Order: sequence, then structure tokens, then C-alpha cells
Amino acid sequence: MTTPDRARRRFLQTLGALGVCSTGGCLPAAQPPLPPGELLGPAIQLGHRLRDGIRRAPDSIRRTGILIVGGGISGLSAAWRLARSGVDDFTVLEMEAEPGGNSRAGQSTVTAYPWGAHYLPLPGPQAVWVRELLAELGVLQGSTTASKPRYDEHYLCATPQERVYRHGLWQEGLLPHLGLPAEERAQQQRFSEQMQALKHARGRDGRAVFALPMALSSRDPAWLALDRISFRQWLDDEGYTAPTLRWLADYACRDDYGTAHTETSAWAGLHYFACRDGEALHASDDTVLTAPDGNAWLVRGLARAAEGRIVTDALVWRIEDGKSSLAVDVEIGPKTVRYETQKLIWAAPAFLLPHVWEQMPTALKTAARAGDYAPWLTANLHLSDFPEERRGAPPAWDNVLYDSAGLGYVVATHQLIRRRLTGTVFTYYRALSDVTPAAGRRLLLETSRESWADGILSELSAIHPDIRRLTTRLDVYRNGHAMRRPVPDSLFHGEREKLADFRHPRIALAHADLSGFSLFEEAQYRGVMAAERVLRA
Repeated sequence: MTTPDRARRRFLQTLGALGVCSTGGCLPAAQPPLPPGELLGPAIQLGHRLRDGIRRAPDSIRRTGILIVGGGISGLSAAWRLARSGVDDFTVLEMEAEPGGNSRAGQSTVTAYPWGAHYLPLPGPQAVWVRELLAELGVLQGSTTASKPRYDEHYLCATPQERVYRHGLWQEGLLPHLGLPAEERAQQQRFSEQMQALKHARGRDGRAVFALPMALSSRDPAWLALDRISFRQWLDDEGYTAPTLRWLADYACRDDYGTAHTETSAWAGLHYFACRDGEALHASDDTVLTAPDGNAWLVRGLARAAEGRIVTDALVWRIEDGKSSLAVDVEIGPKTVRYETQKLIWAAPAFLLPHVWEQMPTALKTAARAGDYAPWLTANLHLSDFPEERRGAPPAWDNVLYDSAGLGYVVATHQLIRRRLTGTVFTYYRALSDVTPAAGRRLLLETSRESWADGILSELSAIHPDIRRLTTRLDVYRNGHAMRRPVPDSLFHGEREKLADFRHPRIALAHADLSGFSLFEEAQYRGVMAAERVLRA
């Protein structure tokens, strides 16, 4: 295991190899100065105060029928489901300054841009609630049960959708294909055919082997056994040795789970490739839904149902389960407010709940603390113009980097191709999967914005030589607990199912943590299911 100090040294050595100084002050003389920017992220100080404990008498008391803790996709989806059922006596509490969780966005004078999740795959027929939301927003047009619905073309990703940079050349698509030996191309073809077969595979219980949401997947033990091994082990067992295919597997796991394929459950790794079965009337099956601000348009759509009932900058620090109601103490600015409520939906990360609910059952506490979380880094580069291009495929929305520390970047203005813009924003992503999660969180805490900015610009300068000169601002967003990691034995042979199966007369759990990994479809499903349990009660 990599220690935090060793991880930090490795990171700084990497920057040094790129000609970068950890203080941001030793750039070569010929280089332009670093652009201005901010170091952003979740309210770390508030989270650490929660960990250390808060004890304050309430300054006031408020009453609400249903209290939803967490204003991410799960919490907003619970509120959305309640509102659709005619329930309006609820309050959503969000610790951050705005709701949205991993789907928040920013805005510049040129364009909106994402800070996290930036696309939604075409929803298959099992993603009922995703389709219902899209229909409500006018994006899915016509019947929500159609095998190939029509979608508003403004949200279908404009072509070209993606490209990959390898050996000094851009290639169209995600999987490199140029200059490969016949054996490697044959393995790529075999893998593609196997994933297509898995999309239609059924377990002995008649369910799809890999469904989205994952709770609808087959419980056939023969398939669940895949959770016991890593995705790398599965590739070994199947004889997939092609370097480009191994890279794709690792990229997919880092991209969706923030975890290397060596540490990802084989079930989760295959789920990435085999669960997406959505189709569209007038788009290819691999087309995604997106917008300049990533998935923030989905956040706004969900949040409309809770308009006027979302309280931000609200830190829940105590839950007490009484005989007939719950008392929930919340720090809002300098005051502590006690909410008295009949029902509570916990839609914040599971690991926080043991810190605030002293009466939490011991087995549930163990389950909530069992998972670890992937640390992430996102940066938004504001450019005065599009940078110089290397050879190969033309600019795309998603620009993936082969054999690089970063995953690549998406172009916020790609959907605005009909407009004449003088600048753009590149959103850069990096999963800190090459170190332990604890070491990654320490890197996020201790590394300056200048160091991150130097490293990112140096990495991208190898592809776009003039990007440093064109970057007018570079903001860095840190997320130490971005998503629960689906490591082997964590999905069907560990503690996750205790969270998903938990039942309480007044408390319901709702978060993508209950699925074991973070996807919009999972978060929405868990929020809707929690709301339905409350409605039934």
C-alpha cells in the first residue's frame, strides 16, 4: 500500500519530470505565468467539524412532515417523487451552498460548464424513472415505454462525440485502432461481441445479468460470483492480453468508479460495458445526452419539485429517534435549528450517518463504514480560443488521453456548435486511482492550486502546445469522497446489501452508496425508492 507521504513525493516527482515546481514558482522563463484561479471543493471544514463532534442547544424549532438530508441527485429525486405524488410537506437540507452533489456546474461569460458528472447514457426500458424525468423535461418525446424513443436533438451529443490521443495522434472513438497487429484487433472484436452478448444475457431467475439500475440485475449466484474477483483477473481468465483492451478496461473503471481495474469488482467492470442498453429513434446506441453544464440541467429539473423547500449551508449533526417523531439538529450559519419530523430520508453519503445518529444499529454502522471512497480532481480551463491541434481525428466533445495521469477533458461549448464563440472551457478530469484513497485525500488537502494547475497545463501542453498561453483562468475542484468504490466482494458479498435492505419505521436510506457505485441512474433510483417507502408508510 502507498503511504500518503510516499504518494505526495511521487506526485511532486511527476510534476518535476514535467518541469513543474511544487510551489508553482519555478516555470521555465519562456513559459507564460500561471493563469489565475481558485481551489474549490466540498465544505471540508464543515465535514471535519461533523467528524470531531458538535454540541449546541437549539436556537429554534421547525416542523416538517418529511425531512430529506442531502441535496444531491438522491435527495432531489426523493423530493421529486414526493411532489409527483402530491406531497408538499417536506424540506431538503443541503450542506453545500447549492444542491446538485456531483452534478453541480459553473458559469462563465462564454458558457456554462460541469464540475462533475457530464453525461447521461440513453436510458433503457428498465430505467423507468429516468425516462419519466426526461419526459417531464421535454427531452424524451412521446411514449416513455417506446423501445426507441425520440429525444430532443439539443441534448443528444453532437458529433464527433469522442476521440482518444495515443502516440501523437488523435483517433476517432474511445478504443485505439490504428497500427495494431491482427491479434490485437481480433481481441478487440471478440471483446465487443462478448459485451453485446452480455447486454442480452439472463440469469436463471430470468432477470438481465447487468441491469441499470443494478438492483434489478439477476441474483443468479453464478453471475454474482464475478464480484469476488477483480476486473483484471476476469480479463486474465478470458485471455484478453491486448494492451489497448487492458487500457480500455482500466480507463472505464477510473472514469465511472474512480478506481483502477486491478481494484474493481469484475461484476462492476462488466456492468460498465453491458448495462447500457438504451436506444433512440434517430441516434446511434452509444450516443449520450449532455449539455454545456454537464448534468446540471437534470439537477435543475429535479429541483423544481422542491422549489422553496431547499435549505442550503445546513449541516445536520444530530438525529434522535423518539417515540413518535425524530429530532434533527442542524447548524445553519451561526444558529442551530431543531427540526421535528415524522419521517427522515437520509440521502447523504452513508459514512456520515454514524457520526450523527447515535442510536444507529451496530450492524448498520459497520455497513456504513465498510466502504471507501474515491478521491477526484476536476479542473476547468477557460480558454480565449481553441488551442492548436495535433494530427488525426477532429475536435470532439470527449477527448480521452491514453496512458496519462488524467482521463482527458470535455469541451463545454461542443453543444453550442451553431453559435459563433470567441472562447471555450475545457473540463479536465483526474481520478487519483494510482494511490490509496487516504493518500489521494491527503494530496488533495496538501497540494496547492498552483501545483495542480502546473501539472495539468504541462500534461495538456504535450497535446496542445499553446494551451498555457490561451488559458485565462484555471479553477481546480477537489472531492475527497467523490464516490463509493466497487472493490471485489463489496457488491454482493459484503456490507452494501445491509444498507440497501435496511428498514426503519421513520428513517429511509437513499444514496448511490446503496448501489455500491455512483451513477445518475443509481442515485435517482435510490431516492425514488426511499420516497416510495415513506409514502407507503
